[in-house]
Amino acid sequence: MSPQTTPIADTAQDLELAERLIAPDGTRLNNPDLDPFVADVDPAQLRALHRDMVILRRIDAEGVALQRQGQLGLWAPCNGQEAAQIGTARALDPIDFVFPSYRETGVIYARGAQPGDFVRVWRGEEGAPYDPMQMRVAPLQIIIGAQTLHAVGYAMGIKHEKAPEVAVTYFGDGATSQGDVNEAMVFAASYQAPVVFVCQNNHWAISEPVALQSQYPISGRAPGFGIPSMRVDGNDVLACMAAMRWALAHARAGKGPAFIEAVTYRMGPHTTSDDPTRYRDPEELESWKTRDPIARVESYLRGLGEIDDEQIAAAHADADRMAREMRAECLGMVTREPLAVFDGVYAEPHCGIDRQRDEYTAYLASFEEG
Repeated sequence: MSPQTTPIADTAQDLELAERLIAPDGTRLNNPDLDPFVADVDPAQLRALHRDMVILRRIDAEGVALQRQGQLGLWAPCNGQEAAQIGTARALDPIDFVFPSYRETGVIYARGAQPGDFVRVWRGEEGAPYDPMQMRVAPLQIIIGAQTLHAVGYAMGIKHEKAPEVAVTYFGDGATSQGDVNEAMVFAASYQAPVVFVCQNNHWAISEPVALQSQYPISGRAPGFGIPSMRVDGNDVLACMAAMRWALAHARAGKGPAFIEAVTYRMGPHTTSDDPTRYRDPEELESWKTRDPIARVESYLRGLGEIDDEQIAAAHADADRMAREMRAECLGMVTREPLAVFDGVYAEPHCGIDRQRDEYTAYLASFEEG
């Protein structure tokens, strides 16, 4: 599974260089690299993946709406990246531990996030939106690429303890220009750590196109570190599942790290504070709409006669129900008292915390005096 090393000329060519199982028009393709890893996936499982993606897109739309209405401070949309997130996350074993970036809404959904978990951090209520140990997902990482180092460190612990789990880290194409990601791959390869690197190449690092920072496929970098890689169509949920199963099997067998580049596209802004119309050609956006990950698997299932309008409507009804619960949880959240920020920082009393609490108390009192 050697990476493609042809220079990238445009986004259309970029996608054609990736391995896939379902074409944009819903045609099932034969692929000797990927087919063995999804031989067991039946239409019922594909319908479940379709439902997951429909729900994820609705969660994402609700997050944007809540931010626009002043209920959230920020939201990082994942519209267009549903297959890359759901396909890979649904391949994980429950014991695996995930180290995500701030955009992995679909990954935390697949790992069991509850409606309130999607908004808690973005509302500023807690430092982590869920219990990391219960979901086996580290807190969402805002610092670009830092989670890759955390994942490798954890994976080195897995190897030391001879545990059967795998560490998995998600990041975007922009993060591959950060030193942290490259340092993480150095350590992962040197120590043969059981970690899977998942790069969601959504073509834009805020306003910088991927072709500017990486004129060759990103998956081609990993072999330079001694890490096998695979480049897949990130809008093909079945291919993404197959790629992750390959990577997990490799890491779990004691063969060290693996790298996946899922070629996809960010349909919305980088975050809700961004305006992509200032830097992105609208024709590029329109061309990617024809590669929609949900429509693709829906077309495939319709061709098999394995999904109908009633089943699709049921998936959308489930999505609307999730959005309603998410909104209700968001609006019902009660912000803690300001001084509660000091609770639980240390297991034992600490004089430094006492001093900071007193200073913050005086700061808050200054507003009342005015």
